[in-house]
Order: sequence, then structure tokens, then C-alpha cells
Amino acid sequence: MNANKLIRGFEVVIGLETHTQLSTRSKIFSGSATAFGADANTQASPVDLALPGTLPVMNRGAVERAIQFGLAVGAKVAHQSIFARKNYFYPDLPKGYQISQYETPVVQGGSISFMVGEVPYKVNLTRAHLEEDAGKSLHNDYAGLSGIDLN
Repeated sequence: MNANKLIRGFEVVIGLETHTQLSTRSKIFSGSATAFGADANTQASPVDLALPGTLPVMNRGAVERAIQFGLAVGAKVAHQSIFARKNYFYPDLPKGYQISQYETPVVQGGSISFMVGEVPYKVNLTRAHLEEDAGKSLHNDYAGLSGIDLN
């Protein structure tokens, strides 16, 4: 079958999801440090470990940086932002859920313009949202075993 007949009438859209670590001194929902390259589990607090009785506290700096990003890209910055629990079971997520945004992200829309040589490009953004980072599974650091880094 001719490929042109298969795609006629359709628009090809390619989406990218990127993750960025904000330049805050502590994590988004705990006071734990965020120094890159630290030894495993040396920057994990009781909140990060999901110990009973611990509660997350929002990092003001993370919100401020998200707002600054939204303004820089000409986006709509939400006056109210809602977080939800994204539930899934995985060893590097001791709570069994990840605090995240989707329906009501802090930043909606906007665009980034750039040049490649003499050719201008514009990439439209759908959203930018805040979420806590899950831990990291370590498979190569232990002889025949796996570990978890909750930094």
C-alpha cells in the first residue's frame, strides 16, 4: 500500500517530555539537600523514606522558579495550583505514590524560540508542572543485587 495514502489528511505531531532539576538547595517536598553526585541515601529524610507520621512541606523556591520559567516563556501562570497523588508500586517509591501535577499545572502554554544557523524555530509548550522525583534503582553497584537510592 502506498504510504502517501496512509498519512493523507493527518498531521504528524511529535511531543517531547523533558525533566529538569531545579536549582534549589533542598528537595521539593522535604528539607533534604540536592547536591548532585552524593553517595546513595545520604540526602534522604524521614519524609523521603515515607516514615509514618511524616508530612511533606512545599519548597517555596521550587514554586518561584516554576513561575519565573512560565513568565520567561510567555505562558499562563496559574493563580492556584493543585497537586495529586500519582499511584504506582515500584521499589524506588516507598510511599506508593508520587506527588505530581497534571490537570492543573503551575504553567500552561508558552513557547521557546531559537535559531539553528539562520533558521528561526518556535516550539510551543503544553505545560510545565512540578513533581517530586522518585528514587533510583541501582542495578550495577551490587554484585547480583539491586539497591535503591532515595537521594
